[in-house]
Amino acid sequence: MKSEQIHFVTGRLAEAALRNTLADIGKSYEFKYTVQIMPITVAALMSPQWIARHIQIPDGTRRVILPGYCRGDLSVLTDSLSIPVEHGPKDLRQLSRFLTGKQQEVDLSDYQIEIIAEINHVPALSVSDAVAIAKQYQLDSADFIDVGCIPGQTCAEIADYVLAIKDLGIRVSIDSLNIDEIALATAAGAELVLSVNSSNVHAAADWGCEVVAIPDDPADLNSIETTIEILDQAGVAFRIDPILEPIGLGFADSLMRYHTARERWPDAEMMMGIGNLSELSDVDSAGVNLILLGICQELKIHSVLTTQVINWATSSVKECDIARRLVSYACTNSVPPKNLSTELVVLRDRLLPKFSPQQISDLAASIKDNNYRILTDEDKIHLLGSGKQFMDTDPFAVFDALMESGPKNVDASHAFYLGYEMCKAMTAIALGKNYTQDEALDWGTLQSTKRIDIACQNVIEANPNQASRLASRWFDVSSPSEPPADIRSCRNPRSI
Repeated sequence: MKSEQIHFVTGRLAEAALRNTLADIGKSYEFKYTVQIMPITVAALMSPQWIARHIQIPDGTRRVILPGYCRGDLSVLTDSLSIPVEHGPKDLRQLSRFLTGKQQEVDLSDYQIEIIAEINHVPALSVSDAVAIAKQYQLDSADFIDVGCIPGQTCAEIADYVLAIKDLGIRVSIDSLNIDEIALATAAGAELVLSVNSSNVHAAADWGCEVVAIPDDPADLNSIETTIEILDQAGVAFRIDPILEPIGLGFADSLMRYHTARERWPDAEMMMGIGNLSELSDVDSAGVNLILLGICQELKIHSVLTTQVINWATSSVKECDIARRLVSYACTNSVPPKNLSTELVVLRDRLLPKFSPQQISDLAASIKDNNYRILTDEDKIHLLGSGKQFMDTDPFAVFDALMESGPKNVDASHAFYLGYEMCKAMTAIALGKNYTQDEALDWGTLQSTKRIDIACQNVIEANPNQASRLASRWFDVSSPSEPPADIRSCRNPRSI
């Protein structure tokens, strides 16, 4: 970066904040930069086509950075300028990390662990319901769909479930000790049997597929040896699962058995059923899954069986897919699985940058329109408007102060909007998350579409006339020749 000269483009509202931020970055990192203030108040309203008609590139510029909220095809700029043009971060407080490259993109495509996703008590479901669950597991990157049977029962129609799920183009396993049930499932195409011990190992050669060998007594790893010998002699492919026990019922000892099994059978394939921890612990499953897959990666356990029954574990399959990529990268590169992805950082955000009192005061002083900006700082909500600044830990107190100031532009719809935003702000403060006005809080893998305020989008799509009125009240725009494509993107004071 030291050899680069970077040209930053922004609007009038963000000018002071951008210049102050660049000056702060320059205290620690040497780089050259220029700033061009476009004839527009809100930078997010600019389009690449509009910028192309106004931009002026100083000699020596090697890179152009646009506001993070300025979306659109940048080829119109790169083609005409013949230098790289890119979007900066949406939040100015992330600009230092963006420029200095401390957060590098990493390749998380590689992994070695298979995910076997179990549908519990399949015979209690209709075939169509089981298929619907299997489709979701498949979308979440499961490698096998495990048909979980009901102990003590024989499902005569188990083949129907296996065939219907196989029609999705995904591999199927059967979770049963019942010889007759397993025979029906494997005849229909199940490729893996969970589980085999001394009670049913004599039939394993008849099924023509791989099996998972388990001990007769989970507390005694030696009780699996006879089962392994029989499978070896019969030429049946197998994986070993010493059985993970819940916390309080032998969890630590069971982890030791996995380590012992790897030492005793160094070349054997192994599996870990992780549901006994993720399902039977009062804790969100993401962290549990990452730790367990980290253990599997280091012990070369190449498959895990997971379930999604209890509410705090209903995203386990997707979490395991993310976790297996993180632990693969960590072990391959001998680094901790940190600063690689935020998808499993669900409750709190990785970074929580703060606004200084001076930054808040500067922003308040720069507002000339009749619209409001909402910020969070420590435990307080800040509501900023033209010539107005309100702050409190209680959003009701903030709103009361606003109403006492006699605003002219707070009707019912705007009051609802402010209340909605301050509710998000309070949630962010309580959980230690970043709040950005008009954006959804970032819930990691639990959020399929990040940083999009779905509720606001629905309101706009359902009420286009109302949206138009809101736009005229929310924005102070110096008439760009092209209107914004998305009015939701223009109310954030942090965008460069």
